[in-house]
Amino acid sequence: MKPRKIPMRSCIGCSEQKPKKELIRIVRSPEGEISLDPVGKKPGRGAYICPDAECFKKARKAHRLEKSFEQQIPPEIYDRLEAELKDIGVSG
Repeated sequence: MKPRKIPMRSCIGCSEQKPKKELIRIVRSPEGEISLDPVGKKPGRGAYICPDAECFKKARKAHRLEKSFEQQIPPEIYDRLEAELKDIGVSG
């Protein structure tokens, strides 16, 4: 039997390719709402980030979510995402 292919995604913070299961998905819903998607099942456009506060800081500084979602993202959304990441135990 052939081993299953592991889906890989790039972190928007450090740009490293990692297995999808190791990353946290941030999703922009069809309505335009941006939120964390720890399960990876919400509908919408997704961006992936390492469970590391440093990667989130890099992504925020370089406006990588804006590039991924092709829209402006206000600072309060970044603040909320950062708080949600802390709630689920992201290190850093």
